Amino acid sequence: MHELNNIEPDLLKPIDAQKLFTPLDHPPKILLLYGSLRERSFSRMACEEAARLLSFFGAETRIFDPSGLPLPDDSDVSHPKVQELRELASWCEGMVWCSPERHGAMTGIIKAQIDWIPLSLGAVRPTQGKTLAVMQVSGGSQSFNAVNQLRVLGRWMRMLTIPNQSSIAKAFLEFDDNNRMKPSPYYDRIVDVMEELVKFTLLTRGSSDYFVDRYSERKEDQEAFKKRIHKPSD
Repeated sequence: MHELNNIEPDLLKPIDAQKLFTPLDHPPKILLLYGSLRERSFSRMACEEAARLLSFFGAETRIFDPSGLPLPDDSDVSHPKVQELRELASWCEGMVWCSPERHGAMTGIIKAQIDWIPLSLGAVRPTQGKTLAVMQVSGGSQSFNAVNQLRVLGRWMRMLTIPNQSSIAKAFLEFDDNNRMKPSPYYDRIVDVMEELVKFTLLTRGSSDYFVDRYSERKEDQEAFKKRIHKPSD
C-alpha cells in the first residue's frame, strides 16, 4: 500500500467477483409509476403494456395508482397513499418510470411520486442499487425531454438506469379502442426496454449492496464509530 499514501488500507478492498452475481429463487420485483391522472392515460397504458411484457420475461409487477397521492409536503408520511408508495419502493428490485411530456418536461404527477420516495428510510435506502427503466409519451413529435430528466432523477436516487429508453410520439395514434398498443417500432422499443430491464435486474439484485459498497462511506462510518467510542464521558 506504500504507493497509495492517502488510503486507509483496512478499508480499501479488492473486487470480489463472486459477489457480483447472486442468484435468487423469486421472480424479479418491478414497480411501475406513470404520470397522468386522465381517464385515458397513455402513460398508464404504456405501463400496462410494459407490465405484460415484464410478466412474460418472468417478473412480478405492481403498478402504483397516483390518484389521491398528496403533493410533497402537503401531508405527512402517515398518509395512506404515501405509505403505499414507500412500501412498494422498498418491495421492488427495479422500477419503470413513464411520464407524459407536458410543456416540454415531465409532469408534476410523476415528479411528486419520486419526491415522496426518500433516499433513506432509517438505515434502508429504498432506491439505491435498484434498476430503472424510463419511458415517455408525447402528444406531438418525438422528443426525449422527459426521459432525459427522469435519467437525472434516477442517478440522484442512486439507481442503475439501464441504457435503453422509450419515447412514444403522438401516443393518441398508437393505442386502439381496447387501450392496447398497436404494432409499431415504438412498441418494439418497449419490448427492448423491458427485456433489458429484466436482464439488468437479474444481474444486479441480491448483489446491489455490494455494488454500492463504497470506500468513502466505509471510511466515514469508521470515523463516526471512532468519534463515538472516544467521546469523553460526562
